[in-house]
Amino acid sequence: MTHPALRYVSRWYGWIPFAAALVLAFAWGQALGTIGVLLVSVSLVGAVLTAVHHAEVVAHRVGEPFGTLILALAVTVIEAALVVSMILSGGAGAAAIARDTVYAAVMIVCNGVVGLCLLLGGLRHHVLAFRVDGTSPALSVLAALSVLVLVLPGFTTTTPGPTYSASQLAFAGLMSLVLYAAFVFVQTVRHRDYFLPVETGARDEHAAPPGNGETALSLGLLLVCLVAVVGLAKLLAPVIQSGVGAIGAPAAVVGVAIAMLVLLPETLAAARAARANRMQTSLNLALGSALATIGLTIPVVAALSVVLGFPLVLGLPGKEMVLLALTLIVSVLTLGSGRATVLQGTVHLVMFAVFLFLAVVP
Repeated sequence: MTHPALRYVSRWYGWIPFAAALVLAFAWGQALGTIGVLLVSVSLVGAVLTAVHHAEVVAHRVGEPFGTLILALAVTVIEAALVVSMILSGGAGAAAIARDTVYAAVMIVCNGVVGLCLLLGGLRHHVLAFRVDGTSPALSVLAALSVLVLVLPGFTTTTPGPTYSASQLAFAGLMSLVLYAAFVFVQTVRHRDYFLPVETGARDEHAAPPGNGETALSLGLLLVCLVAVVGLAKLLAPVIQSGVGAIGAPAAVVGVAIAMLVLLPETLAAARAARANRMQTSLNLALGSALATIGLTIPVVAALSVVLGFPLVLGLPGKEMVLLALTLIVSVLTLGSGRATVLQGTVHLVMFAVFLFLAVVP
C-alpha cells in the first residue's frame, strides 16, 4: 500500500509547491526570456492557490483565530526577509523600500482586501456580520502603529528629513513589537472569543478536522509555497520594473506590485471566507496581516539599520499621509457597527483605486 504521505504529495496540492520551488531554483540568478517569464508567472499563480489550500487545512485543524494568524505570520516573516534583502542589496530608493512596502501593504489590505471581501460577501449574503469586539482593537493598534512608523518621522527634529535617529528608531521598533505582541496575546489567549466567527449557519460542520499528520504536511507545504511566492515575485520584479519604466511611472510602483503579489495568498483566503459568509475570518486575515507587516517588519529593519548603519527613510509625504488618514477613518466607520454591505465594500475599493492611480500618476 502507498504511504499516506506519498499519496498526499502525489495530489495537485502536494506536488505544486515542489514544482514551484524547482522553477525558483533553476530560474534564480538567470536572465528571464519570454518563456521564462511565463513559466515563473504560472508557477507563482500555482504557488498562491496551493498556499491558500494548505492555509485552510491548517486553519481548520487549529481553529480560529490561530489559523489566520499562522498565515499572516508566515507571509509577513518572509516579506520582512525580502525587504531586508532588497535594502542590503542597495540601489536607488533602497532607504525608502521599507516605508514604501509597509505603506503599500496597509493600503492594499485595508482598502483592497477588505473592500473585495465586503463586496463579494455583500453581493452573495446582502448583510455581513462580524464582531466589533475583534475589529476595534485591531484598528486601534493599526492606527497607533501607522502613525508611529509612517507619520511621526516626518515631524521629529533630531535628524533632518523624514527619518528617526538611532535611539528613536530603536524605540519605535521596540514599541511596534510591544503593540503587536499585546494584540496577539489578546487575540489568542485573553479574549480569543472576540475573534471567533459569528454564527451565521454557514460553518462547515460536516467537514471533520484533518489529522495531525495531514496538518503537519500542510504546514510544511504552506511554508514551501510562501517561500516560492516571495522568491518568484522577486524574480518578476525586474520585469515589472522594466514595464513601470516603459510607462514612465514612479519607482514606488514596483514596491506596490511586489506587495500585491506577496499578499495574494491572504487575499484569496480572505475572499473565499467572505463568500462563505465568514466575514470575521476575512477580517482576521486582513487586519492581522496589516498589523504583522508593521509590527514584525519594522522592528527587524530598525534593528538592522541601527546595527549595520544603513539609512532608513520612514516618514510619508503629504499626499500619502492624507490617504492613510482617510483609510483609517473610513475603516473605523466601516467596521465599527458589526454589520456591512456592498456599499462599504465599494467605498474601500474606490479608495484602493485612488491609491493605485496616484501611485502611477503622483
